[in-house]
Amino acid sequence: MQPSMDRSDLKCGLKQRHMTMIALGGVIGAGLFVGSGVVIQQTGPAAILSFLITGGLVVLVMRMLGEMACAMPAVGSFYEYARLAFGNWRGPGRLAGFLTGWMYWYFWVIVVALEAVAGAKLVQFWLPDVPAWIISLTLLVVLTATNLISVGSYGEFEFWFSSIKVGAIVVFLFLGGLYVLGLWPASLHTTAVLPTLLGHGGFMPHGIGPVMSGAVAATGFYFGAEIVTIAAAEAREPAKAVAKATNSVITRVLVFYVGSVALVVALVPWNSHQMSTPYVSALQVMGLPAAANVMNAIVLTAVLSALNSGLYAASRMLFALTRHGDAPASLAKVNKRGVPVRAILLGTLFGYVSVVMSYVSPDTVFAFLVDSYGTVAIFVYVLIAISQLRLRSRLGATAVNELRVKMWGFPYLTWLSIAGMIGILVAMAFIPAQRKPLWLGVASLGVLLVAYGLFIRRRRASSSVDEHELVTFSQH
Repeated sequence: MQPSMDRSDLKCGLKQRHMTMIALGGVIGAGLFVGSGVVIQQTGPAAILSFLITGGLVVLVMRMLGEMACAMPAVGSFYEYARLAFGNWRGPGRLAGFLTGWMYWYFWVIVVALEAVAGAKLVQFWLPDVPAWIISLTLLVVLTATNLISVGSYGEFEFWFSSIKVGAIVVFLFLGGLYVLGLWPASLHTTAVLPTLLGHGGFMPHGIGPVMSGAVAATGFYFGAEIVTIAAAEAREPAKAVAKATNSVITRVLVFYVGSVALVVALVPWNSHQMSTPYVSALQVMGLPAAANVMNAIVLTAVLSALNSGLYAASRMLFALTRHGDAPASLAKVNKRGVPVRAILLGTLFGYVSVVMSYVSPDTVFAFLVDSYGTVAIFVYVLIAISQLRLRSRLGATAVNELRVKMWGFPYLTWLSIAGMIGILVAMAFIPAQRKPLWLGVASLGVLLVAYGLFIRRRRASSSVDEHELVTFSQH
């Protein structure tokens, strides 16, 4: 792997503190604060294992990405790696890059729409009379403007959003730990931990099946940790930033997700209606005042962070796609501050249309988008793992020793990761609740394959026309 720093006119406006908080906050989304309750209700206290299984796969994928990003901090990150791993310009290389880049863009523009809709519902907690669609569009406009100012502006907003999220989780873990250890004021300590954890059918009330189903459902919650490898191309010290982020991902997964979920199931009965708002309910159990208002504000911060990062990740991936002709070259235009304005606006436009669909066609168009994007994320992770496997195999012993971040147990853990992710896709076919997302994700992949076929056909036709015109001109 040779370093690739092709940043075009993008500016290196992200500082080390920005990169640190992008990495820390990337794995903490609204899925943790809200979606984890759904997994717990389906699985019981054994949801801890579900998050541990999926978290383990994410740790391995991030390690692979860290290895490649430290060696080649390129615009587009794993889009570039897929092209290189499969042959770059021709055949499989171009297809792998095309699919990786567009699937990743598709994932994040759907997240932008989902978070805009979710953010509106959260704001309505305080402003119930304001129409949700107005709030959604307002949030989109504000954060689009933030991304259009400069990459430093994105980094600064994400720094503070992530600081709030990380701070909230740390405080929750601290207070929850005091409560579980019996160090809470006696007047407020009203819930016994062990009966709550084990007294409603045991640790695994429904057996191993729902645990695996929960692991599948939790996959989408972790997506976002990889944004730091995309941001590396606009960082002042990319290798240092990515190495630091990769080395800390294990702690983040174990502490933020597994640790907080363990506290939730120890404080709130898994089969109670309170689990629909797991963290709010846990704070209420501890007797903390204004729990609903505080947690609603924190979840809104997580939503805004995901919306902010979604616009950034989608625009940079689209910008990277233009570099090799996999997207219209006009989208590569940047302003004097190094911001790919058109790439950002296209993602925002897709977000506007999706928000409209959430109100006009919630059960058809919007439902398709919601149900398909999680499976697409798994496809991207599989391609990342295969890319790392192929690129690392080409390195000599000297080059491997010089890598700042190395994948553990290569190639065995890489193969294990690939098998695990394919296992998740296979398991989805046998889990009733996951069949629809699987087939819609496959349908999305099919649409992209058709688009690639049309794209290649058009390029060949264009090349043939150019060659014919050149021959005609030379004859004259």
